[in-house]
Amino acid sequence: MIYDPNVWLKNYDPGVGPEVEIYGQSLTQIFEESGSRYADRPALNYLGIQLSYRELMGWADRFARGLAEKGFGKGDVIALNMPNIPQHVIAIIGALKAGCIVTGLSPLFTPDEMAYQLNDSGAKAMVSLDMMFENVFLKTADRVDNLRIVLVAGAFDLLSEADATPKGSPVEGKEVMSFVDFCRAYPPEARPVDLTREDPAFILYTGGTTGVPKGAVLTNGNMLANLAQFNAWLEMELGAERNLAAFPLFHVAGIMVCCVNLHLGAEQTLIPNPRDLEHLIKEWDALKPTWGVLSPSLYTMLMNEESFRQLDFSSMRKCFSGSAPFSVEGMNSVEELVGKGKVTEGLAMTECSPMFTINPFKGRKKVGSVGVPVPSTLVKIMDVETGDQEMPLGEPGEIIVHGPQVMKGYHNKPEETAHALREHDGKLWMHTGDVGYMDEDGYIWVVDRLKDMVVVGGYKVFSTEVEGKLYEHPAIMLCAIVGVANPERPGSELVKLIVQKSEAYMDRSDDEIREEVTAFACEKLAPYKVPKIIEIVDAMPLTAVGKVNKKALRV
Repeated sequence: MIYDPNVWLKNYDPGVGPEVEIYGQSLTQIFEESGSRYADRPALNYLGIQLSYRELMGWADRFARGLAEKGFGKGDVIALNMPNIPQHVIAIIGALKAGCIVTGLSPLFTPDEMAYQLNDSGAKAMVSLDMMFENVFLKTADRVDNLRIVLVAGAFDLLSEADATPKGSPVEGKEVMSFVDFCRAYPPEARPVDLTREDPAFILYTGGTTGVPKGAVLTNGNMLANLAQFNAWLEMELGAERNLAAFPLFHVAGIMVCCVNLHLGAEQTLIPNPRDLEHLIKEWDALKPTWGVLSPSLYTMLMNEESFRQLDFSSMRKCFSGSAPFSVEGMNSVEELVGKGKVTEGLAMTECSPMFTINPFKGRKKVGSVGVPVPSTLVKIMDVETGDQEMPLGEPGEIIVHGPQVMKGYHNKPEETAHALREHDGKLWMHTGDVGYMDEDGYIWVVDRLKDMVVVGGYKVFSTEVEGKLYEHPAIMLCAIVGVANPERPGSELVKLIVQKSEAYMDRSDDEIREEVTAFACEKLAPYKVPKIIEIVDAMPLTAVGKVNKKALRV
């Protein structure tokens, strides 16, 4: 047995066992207990306003009651299309308390992208920021027949008596009203719903291991398991932690951090725009967080700000880095500022709720690796050709994962599920598509990107999705998306498009094609997915089986 847990268990921090005990039957049980135990403790900080746990849970109960009164319940999908504002947290808790399933929509979606996810998920209700409602949803409203109710939230309407009446309404065939008015119409008394660990909690979209974006179904049990794994590793203090994180709440990392905070009774500061460094630094200084979670590129940008370097980090005990690989130099420089041994990173993916490896905090940390498997988790490295043969320690292959945090499957996509979740030795394993190796101490090193993924400022750009959309343009015969390092933002990439012209466009100039394709991409794709570099080639390099050779394009 090559991948024996004893290889990595010896490197666990003292007090961390090989298995975790999963507590509770649902996330709502956890949230309700925290809401009662920490009722008077601050729950959310947002633009100078603070909500206690009593206030937060009161709003969530109103939302849950409203959903129930409107006929929504167990198994119904509620879509959330907002930045990190209090209404987003309220809607997550309230939807789950109503027995519904939450799906998050990126605030950067185009109308096409929004329509795809709303239809694919089967969402029946949506909460959207007013700007996104007006600028995106209204352009796609006639393409989402399953959607019955749209609730519109303003950035400040929960914090004042500002007019939250949705603009652009009414929408034919759909009920539209403000989120706060909807909640205020119902008592803070959620109807009890019988939930189990097997019940889905989230459908979160990802590129998966192949193809266009698809919804990973994460059950209450998946999330509770990762919550237990996270807490076992961190040794957090109940009712005493303060957190600042910049991951968006439509993303699995942002959701898990939020769930961890709610479970701990922690105080969390919401950052609606993490690119506003001045605001982020101001909030960091005011909160004095005990733990933080940021992307490598954001850490790097902050490190270049003198006001950040002057902050007092004495209260900070743990810093996490995620969403993209962190350079050894970058991690070391952050540790020099916040304190030795306080910074670590791991490996995560949507389908694993998301965390499945992490570096120890107290014990041996191998900077540059993504650490060791977390408790109750097995990891193997398999050959990339068939995925059936274990590779020797130290040799690269596909990383596969088995554990209670692994998703139930992809929503309404049995073939994709069968490709990703495969049985080995009587256990079901998630084939991640990441290429890496495990060393002799059980630490995992990632050597290639999942699905030719490009990471733009922490956002994942899946090349197959972008290429599929761009192939609709008549100028393109063959195309490929690759990532190139962004010289202005270390740790982030630029999306590069390589194009082989179609016969019909042979006489057009390269500059003309670049302009046309860029304009087309801006209409069809979120801004971070739009290629920033377009290279026109005479012939696309191909592999022996006729696929575009992206390895050659990256040289």
